[in-house]
Amino acid sequence: MTSVNDFRTGLTIEVDNGIWRVIDFQHVKPGKGAAFVRSKLRNLRTGAIQEKTFRAGEKVAKAQIDNRKMQYLYANGDQHVFMDQESYEQIELPATSIEYELKFLKENMDVHIMLYHGESLGVELPNTVELEVTDTEPGIKGDTASGGTKPATVETGLTVQVPFFVNIGDRLIINTVEASYVSRA
Repeated sequence: MTSVNDFRTGLTIEVDNGIWRVIDFQHVKPGKGAAFVRSKLRNLRTGAIQEKTFRAGEKVAKAQIDNRKMQYLYANGDQHVFMDQESYEQIELPATSIEYELKFLKENMDVHIMLYHGESLGVELPNTVELEVTDTEPGIKGDTASGGTKPATVETGLTVQVPFFVNIGDRLIINTVEASYVSRA
């Protein structure tokens, strides 16, 4: 059990028969009345986001999530296959449970799989990934002065806004949290 006063981003808890990860939280002390904690939680089974308010000092169960390093191998229809590099054990996850993560996954990429008592909850991506630009408009000399952006599609199909100087074939560093351009690799 953990107190809601000890909430931090990334903490995993069990509430209302679900496993939730704390995305955001705020401690509130109103001028009148008792203090409370307003939180934004993501359900690790369904991906749904819910806002929930807890009384200050309330106790919640902490969920023990195991992260196993695995390698993304390939897509098999609607299933995506991951392999543990130590035991060579393979698991399959449905595309519906990792829909957002698929925008960043490419074959042979190392990721962490979240497991809760043997149940696969999803994929935990690194903060940034390196992907190659497959389609974008060519940059025109002189466009960089305005500091504008243009859309670019990377090898996984994700479209991000990039500076005008980025061309097809460039390797980019993409932030997986915000799905945004960071820099050229």
